[in-house]
Amino acid sequence: MKKLILSTIMGVASALSMQAQCEINYSRIVEDGGTGNYKAIMEEVKGFDAHTVFVPQDLSKFNAKNPLPVLVWGNGACTNSPWEHYRFLNDIASQGYLVIATGFIPKDDTPYEGEMSTPDQQMQSIDWAISQNNDKKSPLYHKINTKAICASGMSCGGLQTLFNCGDPRISCYMICNSGLFIDPSIAMPNMPMPGKEQLKKVHGPIIYILGGETDIAYKNGMDDFHRILHQPAVAVNYPVGHGGTYREAHGGEFRFPAIAWLNWQLKGDKQAAKMFTGDKPEILKREKWTIEKNQLLK
Repeated sequence: MKKLILSTIMGVASALSMQAQCEINYSRIVEDGGTGNYKAIMEEVKGFDAHTVFVPQDLSKFNAKNPLPVLVWGNGACTNSPWEHYRFLNDIASQGYLVIATGFIPKDDTPYEGEMSTPDQQMQSIDWAISQNNDKKSPLYHKINTKAICASGMSCGGLQTLFNCGDPRISCYMICNSGLFIDPSIAMPNMPMPGKEQLKKVHGPIIYILGGETDIAYKNGMDDFHRILHQPAVAVNYPVGHGGTYREAHGGEFRFPAIAWLNWQLKGDKQAAKMFTGDKPEILKREKWTIEKNQLLK
């Protein structure tokens, strides 16, 4: 009982420290902090405009020997808020990650209506993570693994990720309901639209998480996957269409391959790797999922 009380006090103290030193404008605990072992909080940090931070509440559990890997995220429809994805992202943070999403913090489920986001905001997320890790005044000082960064996004956010894919600070990629357009003429205005040659800049393992053949991004994403021969690549499909399961409790079914991929690629978790590797990948034990892998991902 004493340990539980002490843990609660430390968690509250850590959250307050984050608020005091990072000057948190607004914070919100989503779905009791998520399903992971490190209950998360969603925050709007003063001076870090148009970004939303998800981080474990108790930062005392992280240090230079046990740092937080990083996920930087771009939103669907180039929306400048993760209002559709915050449950999914919060649950990832609760597994022991620093998650930084492009866009203004969602205070409820009201659809965001405002300016579109830009690919550069994702690069700003990486810049911020590195600066916090180096800032002695930050509660995240020496608590971030800046060598373990996954760039990710859904739909337009996936295109933003692929636009930025050549950045050497990126360790791996997670492209959700997205892929470079086979026919760029049908894209939405203001979407980043690099050609398929952009895939040559991918310099780390990559996963495509798609919504099956009814996903409008299915053909583009699978075409990307089949073109990537120089890096380990995997494509998994769950037949729910383009919207995925992000708005379901804790991010729904999509969170399972996402967390396994991050745990494998950014934490070296061999058990998580079994979700995708071998003759019988464990994702096939989950109903309705399918998987394809290239020759570099056994």
